[in-house]
Amino acid sequence: MKTYGAVLAGGVGARLGLSVPKQMVKVAGKTILEHTVAAFSAHPLIDELIVMVTPGWTEQVATLLGNRYKKLSLILEGGTTRNETTRRVLEAIDAPEAKLLLHDAVRPLVDERIITDCVRALDQHDAVDVVIPSSDTVVLVDDDEVITRIPDRSRLRRGQTPQAFKLSTLRAAYARAVDDPYFHATDDCGVVVRYLPEVEVKCVLGSENNIKVTHPVDLTIADKLFQLATSSAPAKDPAQLAASLTSQVVVVLGGSYGIGAEIARLARAAGANVVAHGRSSTGLHVQDLAAIEAALEQVAAEYGQINAVVLTAGVLRVGPLSAATPEEITESIAINYTAAVNVARAAYPHLARSHGHLLLFTSSSYTRGRENYALYSSSKAAVVNLTQALSEEWTPDGIKVNVVNPERTETPMRRGAFGPEPPGTLLSAEQVAQAALDTITSDLTGMVVAVRREPESL
Repeated sequence: MKTYGAVLAGGVGARLGLSVPKQMVKVAGKTILEHTVAAFSAHPLIDELIVMVTPGWTEQVATLLGNRYKKLSLILEGGTTRNETTRRVLEAIDAPEAKLLLHDAVRPLVDERIITDCVRALDQHDAVDVVIPSSDTVVLVDDDEVITRIPDRSRLRRGQTPQAFKLSTLRAAYARAVDDPYFHATDDCGVVVRYLPEVEVKCVLGSENNIKVTHPVDLTIADKLFQLATSSAPAKDPAQLAASLTSQVVVVLGGSYGIGAEIARLARAAGANVVAHGRSSTGLHVQDLAAIEAALEQVAAEYGQINAVVLTAGVLRVGPLSAATPEEITESIAINYTAAVNVARAAYPHLARSHGHLLLFTSSSYTRGRENYALYSSSKAAVVNLTQALSEEWTPDGIKVNVVNPERTETPMRRGAFGPEPPGTLLSAEQVAQAALDTITSDLTGMVVAVRREPESL
């Protein structure tokens, strides 16, 4: 059965105090609408995508979205109400039956798991709502704002979107609603509940991050959530990894030891042609732009292409900034941040030709500066921002850019900074390297790829 996604972008932004529709406001470098359309277009279970827009904005939205989303088939004007917009979606789909997911355009942080759960739930149910438990106590009041009842919070849920339906079910509900002169509903599950009471509406779990951008503060929250968003690449077994990496050319900078050395080892085992550089092994300094350019040119001349460039080099000096020497400050910034800029500049022409992958590394300290390693944590925050910016700049060239954020990992750099640590409390370099290879053989871009230890069994 074909699955349609419909992004409902008919809002006008009145509560945000804007002169443009709220879905056209930029958050984290893109309009809210672009984020939402990208989430649905990239999902493997969505076959076709329809975008419903504020009346008068069809041309602007078509220009904005362009030809970047292969699954986007229609951009149509919505109605004056949510219900009228849904009717137009139902009329636009020329099929007797299908799966249909209706989603608020101003929920740009919808994740793949939620969409998957909605589509899968329609295998067993005719209508599906996305909800989260209510963390607040909800009270009912009378006209004088006096509490009349306090419902049991354990039974209360807050509704989100997508809302998902068998096409025939939602059409039947709206057909009955036509005959009701008092018809009004704020969402489409409400239409089914009211006019098709015999149909069960299944609930699937949403996410606290799946916020609706309605008020000015929501723009700030959404921007921060995008900044902190993490993902993970699908894990590959050795055969899958070999199928993806055989004869590919991978350059590892910072490959003398630790995570970089493990990436090089595993990539070679999977059949890749690997060139690993490091200060202690080949004498390459990652902060030296000319040296990086020369090294990459040599690899391209020998192998004819470069499919992935991985930068793992870093330096961690523990201590207050006030005690650092000028030389230590310069070195820390150069290796932890400037090197990423230089590697990106040098790698760009090669990766543009191969539609390849640039992979950088950050630290969990990027989310908040840490006492006694201010330069390290601030540089790692800059690397995340660099990754997100380059992923947008380089998407038209087919280059994917991601950054790996591992938990505390057993490496020589960490041992030198913190000494021995209890067994079992750290990731191994091999675990992080495996996640890195999963990432460079994926279609992810612009993501912070989190690598975590498996929780212990109870």
